[in-house]
Amino acid sequence: MAKTKTFFQCQSCGYGSPKWLGKCPDCNAWNSFVEEREVPSGRKGSFQPSTKTEPILLQAIEGISEKRTSTGIQEFDRVLGGGVVSGSVILVGGDPGIGKSTLLLQAFAGLSKKTGKLLYVSGEESPQQIKMRAERLSIDSEKIILLPETSLEGILDAAIKIKPDAMVVDSIQTVFTQELQSAPGSVGQVRECAARLMLHAKRSDLPVFLVGHVTKDGSIAGPRVLEHIVDTVLYFEGDRGHSYRVLRTMKNRFGSTNEIGIFEMSDAGLREVSNPSELFLSERPQNVSGSTVVACLEGTRPLMVEIQALVSQTNFGMPRRTSIGVDFNRVNLLIAVLEKRAGLHLGGMDIFINIVGGLKIIEPAVDLGIIATIASSGREKPVEPRTCVFGEVGLSGEIRAVAQAEMRLKEAAKIGFERAVIPSGNADKIKAKQGIEIIGVRNCDEFLKAVLR
Repeated sequence: MAKTKTFFQCQSCGYGSPKWLGKCPDCNAWNSFVEEREVPSGRKGSFQPSTKTEPILLQAIEGISEKRTSTGIQEFDRVLGGGVVSGSVILVGGDPGIGKSTLLLQAFAGLSKKTGKLLYVSGEESPQQIKMRAERLSIDSEKIILLPETSLEGILDAAIKIKPDAMVVDSIQTVFTQELQSAPGSVGQVRECAARLMLHAKRSDLPVFLVGHVTKDGSIAGPRVLEHIVDTVLYFEGDRGHSYRVLRTMKNRFGSTNEIGIFEMSDAGLREVSNPSELFLSERPQNVSGSTVVACLEGTRPLMVEIQALVSQTNFGMPRRTSIGVDFNRVNLLIAVLEKRAGLHLGGMDIFINIVGGLKIIEPAVDLGIIATIASSGREKPVEPRTCVFGEVGLSGEIRAVAQAEMRLKEAAKIGFERAVIPSGNADKIKAKQGIEIIGVRNCDEFLKAVLR
């Protein structure tokens, strides 16, 4: 009897090795190698090369407009680019218990009003558990069909027999195919199952939602090739201490990337937040140092967020620097700019930065808000409550222009702000001032004089 050949494969990046290794030499992950069985070379794979495909001129191809179906949830449709596209494969990732299954069940309830039968494949929960969630969400649809199954062959057979208009697989890490001998959730299983589901979705114009687990560092578990296979990658983010949830687009072949949708978790499920700026600023303290409002941009959506800072004399030999919601290295860079270019003495100060509401802001337009908040707390001078700021700060202390300035000012005017301190490069090009006093600044000294009166 022939001996079964095995090898070891990294579950983070897919690197293969003939023996077990404690640390992956490719992605530097520890204890990520799992034993896999080698598939015989003579065995037929799932995908056979086609010899009938011929090259086609680009001008000879007829263009088509993708058909989109609304889920009834505007925030969900926003991150998808306007709705669900037929034949698309959508990967939804997030921390355990963040609300992925709740969101997709609510989306299916909206789709059931406009489409036919919908197939919900559950590999982790029993039908009774899903029924309890549906009752809590007040979902009672005769078009949603539950299938407790983890075998890929069984899922595909059911999809061919039922012919649903949409399908959810919760989660892709629990699905396995009998063609591979490795355990569910391994690199080979996740890659093969996702590819087979993608092929079925394209052939039958069936939109497929895949739920993916995340690792400790926040990335979707399994090989990175999983994100390349699908058409859209959505991350469901949120702080356990806050009720707000952010659905962020990381990849979208049918719409813009870096789009976000904002929800609020309640007893009756996820509720859309149509005006997040007003919600985030509802409890903002007035005339208190260390608080500044920044007009930032997430995708195509302008948001007014509050940045808070606390600057206090350190009691230790090494001052502490803590940032929540913004990049830690970016905060340290701006602190150095304030010391060098603005003359603030922050070397012996503990500095804590926080984005109110549990949001994570990555765009450079929040630079002015960070330095204004730190300077306000350090000098004990509050920023005027009806003043907002935005702009990028360079290493020489110059204030650089940012994109979509008029859109940010329009959002600020809608909330009720009366004054905006922005880069002079943006102020010189503003045509419609939206009824706000605009002050253009060129460097950090001008900015601090304008914002801290």
